[in-house]
Amino acid sequence: FPGTFKQILSENHLAANHTFHHLNGWKTASNTYLENIEKTALYIGNLQGGYPKYFRPPYGKIKKEQARMLIRKGYQIVMWDVLSADFDTSISSEKCLQNVVKYSQNGSIIVFHDSEKAFERLQYALPKTLEYFTKKGYQFKTL
Repeated sequence: FPGTFKQILSENHLAANHTFHHLNGWKTASNTYLENIEKTALYIGNLQGGYPKYFRPPYGKIKKEQARMLIRKGYQIVMWDVLSADFDTSISSEKCLQNVVKYSQNGSIIVFHDSEKAFERLQYALPKTLEYFTKKGYQFKTL
């Protein structure tokens, strides 16, 4: 959805690389993993006018060799410390919000997903998360 992507960029959000096919680094040969990342970098670069400099490994799983290769290419690998669990269809939207509020602290990087599977919980928990932490005086910034 290039139009949606351009809108996201126009609203000053950051685009980062997450692989093209959501690959698990632990289960993927390093050359295949890097080729998949490069495919994404080319796509993002063509739309935003430059390669992304951040990379988040799907599932948080990346081999040391893969990480070293990405760092040599100029990427900064960004992990997270709070997982909303919005992807888990067995939890309620309220539980998703509780996960974020309970485990977040100053400087936290919180993961939400923009997938159909997560949408119901995301739609509920993300606005409430932003409201909750804004009322506490927190600010939200891109990396």
